[in-house]
Amino acid sequence: MHFLLLLLTTLFVQPASFEGTWVNIDDETGVEKSEITLYVEDGKLYGKIDKLLLPEDQGKVCTNCKGKEKGKPIEGLVIVRGLSKDGESWTDGEIMDPANGKSYDCTLTLKDDNTLNVRGYLGFSFLGRTQIWKRKL
Repeated sequence: MHFLLLLLTTLFVQPASFEGTWVNIDDETGVEKSEITLYVEDGKLYGKIDKLLLPEDQGKVCTNCKGKEKGKPIEGLVIVRGLSKDGESWTDGEIMDPANGKSYDCTLTLKDDNTLNVRGYLGFSFLGRTQIWKRKL
């Protein structure tokens, strides 16, 4: 009986997924700014901005982006690129800030099932900042 209960628990208790739609919260103002969908493609994690939430951001294009993203609408931009699964986190990829067009090293870690810590940094993790993203329910 105990074996059956353990087996059922193992089958139905899945670790929380990073995939799905998240609402990013500005780390300086605490304001919800956008909805971002995280997805896995070819074993790597990516994320694109689906929706800008602030009225003043509606229709904005990425004026500070470089390359093919320059001048493109921010809604639809892939801003999280190429993260690899590393234990309980995704790391070794990058995140781009459409506000300044800069890319940063990135690590994503689930704080709980519905809270994601998004750490962007240059070179060393302690030289960066963390945003909180909440799962869109």
